[in-house]
Amino acid sequence: MTAPHEEQLPAHEEQLPHYPFSTQGDRLAPELGELQRRCPVARVSTNSGGEAWLVTGYELAQHVLRERKFARSVLGDPEAPGQDAPILAPELLDAMNYLQGAGLRDEVLKALGRNQPALPADWVAGITREGLEAMVRQGSPGDLQHHFAEWVAAQCMCRVLGLPFEDREWLAVRADLDLTMVTPTNEELARNWEEIRVYMHRHMTTRRPGEPRGLIDRLADLNERQQGLTDEQLSNICAVLFVSGYEDFASFLGVAALNLLQHPEAMDSVRARPETMPQCVEELLRYSVVLGNAIPRFVTQDAKLGTTAVRQGDLILLSLDAANYDPAAFPAPGSFDPGRSPNPHLRFGYGRHHCPGAHLVRRQSETAFRVLLDRLPGLRLAVPVEEVPWHPNRMAIMPAGLPVVW
Repeated sequence: MTAPHEEQLPAHEEQLPHYPFSTQGDRLAPELGELQRRCPVARVSTNSGGEAWLVTGYELAQHVLRERKFARSVLGDPEAPGQDAPILAPELLDAMNYLQGAGLRDEVLKALGRNQPALPADWVAGITREGLEAMVRQGSPGDLQHHFAEWVAAQCMCRVLGLPFEDREWLAVRADLDLTMVTPTNEELARNWEEIRVYMHRHMTTRRPGEPRGLIDRLADLNERQQGLTDEQLSNICAVLFVSGYEDFASFLGVAALNLLQHPEAMDSVRARPETMPQCVEELLRYSVVLGNAIPRFVTQDAKLGTTAVRQGDLILLSLDAANYDPAAFPAPGSFDPGRSPNPHLRFGYGRHHCPGAHLVRRQSETAFRVLLDRLPGLRLAVPVEEVPWHPNRMAIMPAGLPVVW
């Protein structure tokens, strides 16, 4: 690869690597590790047919997330570069800023924050056991992705948002399609999203004043008084809350479970000392490869990124999976170490760009994994890890099934 100060070939003559390199979560794509060592800011081609700078280094990723000259909201503009499917509305990419402008952000943070009043630990433990018992009744081998990862994620998100759990399969199918990077046409994607948006709008119109079923009703009540968002904007944002919350949580639980199953000594250790589960979850958050695409940012003014000059209008893609494997930040990053400390991973972003769902994933994962290890002490993979199936082209990497015996 040419150095930044050297003359580069015209774009049409370059043989740019195509990103993403893989949408399987059994290991970090070797290309990411190679670029991290050799060229931590690399030019790549994207699914949208454009070009971008791919960042794989830990400190460089922190820098991009910290600096305001690398913006996210601009990516919602129709003329902005994209990495996958087109953005159908700007509030879909920048939901938290829209909520803040409408005076609704605090309500979301309260629902997803440290306390999470809608998700008491005993309730989460109960629904986790319910999913596992259903798997046991169906017999061995069972599918841990369906009965654990997707079950727990859907239960939690439906309860937080106040959506009827019986609608989970309808919602999950549409969420899956929305986060598929290259399969649907733009028309299919738009039609699929409109179905989710209309569902959320109709749900809000059936609420009873003073009797909120969940976060969506509370947002609708607040917005009715303040009129900060249009009905379409609010229903779009409510749809984002479900799609991103469900898909990211189900992805993490599935990939993390696969990683735990490959380290039986870690499972035994946590069973013996359940108070160490929070630290184990932190290492699972670092170690698990869950980003099918990348975190996008838009360069709003010419800048230097390491030794690379980036120009206004460029698209930057952050591979937080790769950053979490950077040996400059994590000793022996390829080793799963549930006692790792400190563990400053970037799974939920950094600084002002911290994911609002971080507390929910951390807290509910701790409860769900405790129940999993207690209920099924003999749990193990039913197939070699190489035979675990994966959904192709997913923005949130997810096993298509996780066959287990116990």
